[in-house]
Formats: sequence, C-alpha cells, structure tokens
Amino acid sequence: MARFAIDHVQIAIPEGGEDLGRNFFGDLLELEEIPKPAGLQGRGGCWFDLGGAQLHLGVEADFRPARKAHVAFRTDRLDELRRRLGDAGYHVRDDQPVDGRARFFTDDPFGNRIEFVERMK
Repeated sequence: MARFAIDHVQIAIPEGGEDLGRNFFGDLLELEEIPKPAGLQGRGGCWFDLGGAQLHLGVEADFRPARKAHVAFRTDRLDELRRRLGDAGYHVRDDQPVDGRARFFTDDPFGNRIEFVERMK
C-alpha cells in the first residue's frame, strides 16, 4: 500500500494579492517565505515553508474565497495567535475542541477560511 504525506497546500488568492498574503502569512503568522522555482515565478503568488511541507498562495483569475474548505495549521501558540489576529483586526471564531485539540477559525485577507489547532495539555 502507498503511503502519503502532505507535500504542500495551495490557497487561492486574487491577482495582485501577494503583498496582502505576505503580510498575513509571513508577517502576522511568521511563516518563512521561500523562493518559487524559476519556471513558476511568472504565474504570481508566493510560497511559505511549513516545516516539512509548504504553503502555496496561487493566483486564480476568477477568484472566489473558500468559505468551507480550509487548511488547519497546527501550532504550539494558539492563544498568542488568537490575540495577534484579533489585534490585527481579524475576526476570530472559537470552536469546541475536537480529539483533544483546542481550535479557532479566522479568514485570511481574501476571505479564505483558516483553522488553527493546538493539542490540549
């Protein structure tokens, strides 16, 4: 049987959204931006390191935000992220813990749903 692991996750952004994406994912969430391969740089977007996987922000000409489908980021700083996002003006929606993980949702600057989870101690 084949084994699988996540290599990368792509979130769609509108044309020209790279700076907002860098501000949210790079500055606010403190993800490290990594260079896109030379052959893909002309497509726009930007990539971030997730420590063993990557987050790709990909430009979509007919962009519509993902309101239900989402990526969940695991962290060990959930309370700090909740505060930082709220202080930056993002609406944070707490939800009930699932399988021993505390969690909340927010939307990126483009309206894409994002979840953050942390294993409860």
